[in-house]
Amino acid sequence: MTASFPVSRPRRLRRTLPLRRLVAQVSVRPASLVLPLFVKEGITEPRPVGSMPGVVQHTRESLRKAASEAVDAGVGGLILFGIPAVKDGRGSAADDPNGIVQLALADLAAEVGADTVLMADLCLDEYTDHGHCGLLIPAGDVDNDATLERYASIAVAQAAAGAHVVAPSGMMDGQVGAIRTALDEAGHHEVAICAYSVKYASALYGPFRDAAECAPQFGDRSAYQQDPAAGDAVREILLDVAEGADIVMVKPALPYLDVIAQAAAAAPVPVAGYQVSGEYAMVEAAAANGWLDRDRVIMETLTAIRRAGASIILTYWAAEAARRLG
Repeated sequence: MTASFPVSRPRRLRRTLPLRRLVAQVSVRPASLVLPLFVKEGITEPRPVGSMPGVVQHTRESLRKAASEAVDAGVGGLILFGIPAVKDGRGSAADDPNGIVQLALADLAAEVGADTVLMADLCLDEYTDHGHCGLLIPAGDVDNDATLERYASIAVAQAAAGAHVVAPSGMMDGQVGAIRTALDEAGHHEVAICAYSVKYASALYGPFRDAAECAPQFGDRSAYQQDPAAGDAVREILLDVAEGADIVMVKPALPYLDVIAQAAAAAPVPVAGYQVSGEYAMVEAAAANGWLDRDRVIMETLTAIRRAGASIILTYWAAEAARRLG
């Protein structure tokens, strides 16, 4: 039997910060945070992203500095997105050994590779002139199976450059299996796969597309990213796990906390939540207008994602939050 008021007073454990801290059941650790970073070929100074205050497109030099600062703050991982100088229909720069991401990965492997987890986003949208996540057939649709061959090649290139984890985000059927096979055949058995298993066709990616310069030149990605109203998230997760995913991800995070909880209950591997660019930009814009307490909202949102079941959180506030958590 549970006692009732006045014997039962839940507020007793909320009276002071030390009491609240003592009984907290959810905590966000710096080591569970992953910082997304953008590196752009052909620039000489970091370029601010207008829709994401505080975020920049890095040069290779500024990337190394930002990575070192994040690692010193205690961030658990870095995920790299590249913007090449030249794009084409097949995204040739994505697996070029001298492409911007491969060069930047090698830089970071030498700089901080022993102290953090280096992750590489594995997709084609940043590298194609049409902005879609795969190769196109003449009618303009993405060719799923032909795209898998490109993903396999990109995975091997990223692993050779120093990535500890490759993170396929294109939502192609069979992508995890194709990548695992390619990595193993190339001798990269130790490289893990963080699958974007549940990536919704969300309107919250807009600022990211400014940062990565990857907005589709026609149509949208609804034919391969998931429908927010669909109920196939767990199916996608279990398919990816069966194909060899070491980590599964839900993206975006805050609008899909219920899906993160489903993923945590169903998946036998760690679950990541990606706090996407639109989530970041909304808080920054509201804070700039004095409409909310920025620092409190940042920590509240990270706690919510962790409470839902994500053991890894990708967030543009990773370094700042890690310093605060100490």
